[in-house]
Amino acid sequence: MSNPVVLIPARLAATRLPDKPLADIHGVPMIVHVWRRAMEADAGPVVVATDSEAIAGVVRAAGGVAVMTRADHPSGSDRIHEAVTLFDPDGRHDVVLNVQGDLPTIEPAPIRAALALLDEPAADIATIVAEIRREEERSNPSVVKAIGTPLAGDRFRALYFTRATAPTGPGPLYHHIGLYAYRRAALARFVALPPAALEMREKLEQLRALENGMRIDFSVVDTVPLGVDTPEDLDRARAMLTPA
Repeated sequence: MSNPVVLIPARLAATRLPDKPLADIHGVPMIVHVWRRAMEADAGPVVVATDSEAIAGVVRAAGGVAVMTRADHPSGSDRIHEAVTLFDPDGRHDVVLNVQGDLPTIEPAPIRAALALLDEPAADIATIVAEIRREEERSNPSVVKAIGTPLAGDRFRALYFTRATAPTGPGPLYHHIGLYAYRRAALARFVALPPAALEMREKLEQLRALENGMRIDFSVVDTVPLGVDTPEDLDRARAMLTPA
């Protein structure tokens, strides 16, 4: 049995939507919406990893836990690695779930789906995808496609991730959702590796794991949660989260 912890990296440095984690959605900062959704997954303790006292303050005011990390991390993976080391120096938590801090509409089920994939001992990292339904997403380079070999049911072993329209031929394309479950040892190995050639070319961090022989499994979920990157995205999130 694993003992997971959920880490939510959050920082204020977004350029398209300044102070994004603190954006107001019906009187509640966006990062608190994400924290609440992660809590609903009941996958383990939920910790926000941030370099901002303002973010930490609103999370703690809502009853959550925040860990202060360095400001110079190149990626969210590096931030959550420092955070889990600070939060759990004794290594009690052997699985780390990385839930992005700009997913205020994330449902509990996809979080649990990523965690469930680590029932396969050979898998180092797990993530989730959704089938692409909109034609314009097939050729959109901002929509990352996951390519994998089928294992059983809706489970795949990842072979590649790309911004290109791939694979060719008949069949579904899968939109990669940036939510990960790492074995803790795999996360430590991953952040210690240097950036890889294909990672830098595609600007996709997960390719570092594949290029170094780490196994990533993914499963198919029903929908892609809204990632908030622009003011227009924020308006959509407010509409989707309108109180009943």
